[in-house]
Amino acid sequence: MARILKRTELAPKIVELVLDAPDIARQHKPGQFIILRPDARGERVPMSVANVDVARGTITTVIQEVGVTSAKLCAMKAGDEVASVVGPLGRPTHIEKFGLAVCVGGGAGIPPLHLIAKRLKETGNYLISILGGRDKRYVLMESEMRAISDEVILTTDDGSYGKKGFVTVALQELIDSGRHLDYVLAIGPPMMMKAVAEVTRPHKIMTVASLNTIMIDGTGMCGACRVSVGGKTNFVCVDGPEFDAHLVDFDEMMKRLRMYRTQEQLAYERYLQHAGACAG
Repeated sequence: MARILKRTELAPKIVELVLDAPDIARQHKPGQFIILRPDARGERVPMSVANVDVARGTITTVIQEVGVTSAKLCAMKAGDEVASVVGPLGRPTHIEKFGLAVCVGGGAGIPPLHLIAKRLKETGNYLISILGGRDKRYVLMESEMRAISDEVILTTDDGSYGKKGFVTVALQELIDSGRHLDYVLAIGPPMMMKAVAEVTRPHKIMTVASLNTIMIDGTGMCGACRVSVGGKTNFVCVDGPEFDAHLVDFDEMMKRLRMYRTQEQLAYERYLQHAGACAG
């Protein structure tokens, strides 16, 4: 179990939870993730880590409500206990002094960038962060990313904040300006990461994507998180979550993510109906 110490709503249906998890906080490295289970009968879902405080023994995760389990987690309050928190899982981000590093985050993909970007900056890289969202509300953790970045570029789909357009437009403009990019990390929706990879591919810029696939046990045993990378099968939970974005078969990955969408949507609708009935 892990007690929720603080709950903050960052945007509609996006919640930040600070968890009391000293063992995980002590061992976690940037890029690794956790698996949460809200209650004894709940499913296990992978979540990223946005912040770690070793002295306080806490980890921070940001959760976007998209289904039953994420809705249960988002509904929890400070003082509640999450049934289980497993981690840290996955391989840490490979970090070195690349030169000019660009971190690209979209919506709920921004929080996972924070610790990685911080470490990249600490390692001596010149850091540019490109942060995007549907509108201003979904450009998350702007102040935290500004504190560790040399430059920050903001984009919104509707033009309500920063540049109008997708993060890929800002990335392309950066490349077209003639600046030499040595490393790009993308975290966000699969379509966004695929688009980032296509922007950098012609320029042969090292590009890494952090994948969030269907996952159950987190040890590579179930095989639910398998993804094709360079024509070979990898398991995101143990071989990743980060891979060479130019080698990831994003189309296959997105197809697998849609496999249970109908069942997930029906379950979510039933959950919302039940929650509404109980509230009434």
